[in-house]
Amino acid sequence: MLRFCTAFVLALCLPVAGVAGPEGPVRVIDGDTLDVGDTRVRLHGIDAPERDQTCQRHATGETWACGDWVTREARARYEGRIADCDTIDTDRYGRVVARCEVGGVDIGRSLVSDGLAFAYRRYSMDYDLEEKGAAVNDRGLHASRVMTPSDYRAARAVVPQPSRADCPIKGNISSKGTRIYHMPGQEHYDRTRISTSKGERWFCSEGEARAAGWRRARR
Repeated sequence: MLRFCTAFVLALCLPVAGVAGPEGPVRVIDGDTLDVGDTRVRLHGIDAPERDQTCQRHATGETWACGDWVTREARARYEGRIADCDTIDTDRYGRVVARCEVGGVDIGRSLVSDGLAFAYRRYSMDYDLEEKGAAVNDRGLHASRVMTPSDYRAARAVVPQPSRADCPIKGNISSKGTRIYHMPGQEHYDRTRISTSKGERWFCSEGEARAAGWRRARR
């Protein structure tokens, strides 16, 4: 029995095995989401701040756009480079969940170790030690007061959304995770439905939609 239990515990500690996944040039969407070639990839085991998320610096109390900063840092590191990924799963938005490497270095591990993302312990303990090391040394986000991305998304989801009459622009999230807004009169406006539980929302102006990370529908 002891031998069985030891093997079971070891199995829990080992990284999740994947299968050969997408490979190709990287286009960074945000801190934990990439396009690898033609495939939208959600990085396994990490969670980065949302692009419109803000943090507060410990030293000065200053509020700053930490979500946008993470996205820019990830782009500086990986945009246009060749990634090799192992597929772990597919998420509810149809994105491939994968562990990816660039130049033989695990992207998720590097981002968590440098304080640009958090270990997503709900799904994996792979990067637990990397996050603890970053926190102890105040690296990246850990030098600020920051809400975990999952808590931020949950808090944002319960904020009352403006009505269609007041703010008629529809902010839709596609099956690939692309944020697209539809203006009244555009081809797909009438049939687009907004689900606030998925993070979709109404906007009062195009400027507001673009600032939140949405792009205009092409038709």
